[in-house]
Amino acid sequence: MEPVYFMKLASKHQDWLAAREATIAQNVANANTPGYRAKDVESFSALFDKAHIQMRSTQAGHMTASAAVKQGQVVEKKDSWDVTYSGNSVSLEQEMMKANEVARSHALTTNLMKSMHSMMLLSTKVQ
Repeated sequence: MEPVYFMKLASKHQDWLAAREATIAQNVANANTPGYRAKDVESFSALFDKAHIQMRSTQAGHMTASAAVKQGQVVEKKDSWDVTYSGNSVSLEQEMMKANEVARSHALTTNLMKSMHSMMLLSTKVQ
């Protein structure tokens, strides 16, 4: 039986969420520090894309990853931070929205891990 990589991926996602949460907390803590620039971490999907995971083909006629068309829209990165007269670019509203997004992602990933664990337990249950 091959190892299940879903749990490792979910664990890495939780680690990334923890790093993002720490960055958000640092931004909030420095909201009144003159000259402080708000920070954020690179998106998890960008980090995942850099991993260069190769799919295994079991049949010669299967499509390769390079033949697949990437779907999705291109989002232009804009500097949305309003810089105050003190040079601080932290927006508490944006940081709270990010914190809420991280909390929802934590809950979703945790629930997915619980479901996967339950499925593994059911598959090994002796009748």
